[in-house]
Amino acid sequence: MPRPSHEETDYFEQEEWKKKLTSEVAQVQKNHPGTDIEVWTMDEHRVGLKPIIRRIWVDEWTVPIANVNWRFKWLWLYGFVNPQSGETYWWILPFVNTEIFNQVLADFAQHFSVGENKQVVLALDQAGWHTTRKLEVPQGIHIIEMPSHSPELQPAERLWPLTNEPIANRTFEDLDEVEEVLFNRCKQLLEQKDFVRGLTNFYWWPQVTVAA
Repeated sequence: MPRPSHEETDYFEQEEWKKKLTSEVAQVQKNHPGTDIEVWTMDEHRVGLKPIIRRIWVDEWTVPIANVNWRFKWLWLYGFVNPQSGETYWWILPFVNTEIFNQVLADFAQHFSVGENKQVVLALDQAGWHTTRKLEVPQGIHIIEMPSHSPELQPAERLWPLTNEPIANRTFEDLDEVEEVLFNRCKQLLEQKDFVRGLTNFYWWPQVTVAA
């Protein structure tokens, strides 16, 4: 009997994870009857002074030119998304590590009143600061790890083309300029829930009913 290919193995692993996510949501609902249950995911995206180059439309007689200044200084954009509602939540920070991620999780839980009356299932990739034993998970948050090397399962990956839009094909003098542009873009996306939902609400993503 032939062995399954690498692609087939990945496919079956991803299908099992989708079932696992649905099962985790059902278990949280069972354990916390009468509370609001939401299913979120998050990811981090590195941006900085190294330009993001995109193709542009020009007439056939024009040679497009991008003026760039390659410098390797970075910021990290932390993006949370609830695909069912299109809600987003953002942080712009200089690093990714466990200490900072603990602070972000705590603020996320406080901002959305996660706890006794609201439970959040949070899907994360297997980055080291997501899986360490030093991670401090607030009450009411239930973390489920995604399979490794599976960005196609990650709805938050759909956020980055949106946040890159205002900084693509541009050169910035310093990280403060980049941060200001990203800040304003994230503020806009907070109000564009229908748009975000249309991009991130995968057909297999668990849909939950808000408690009355």
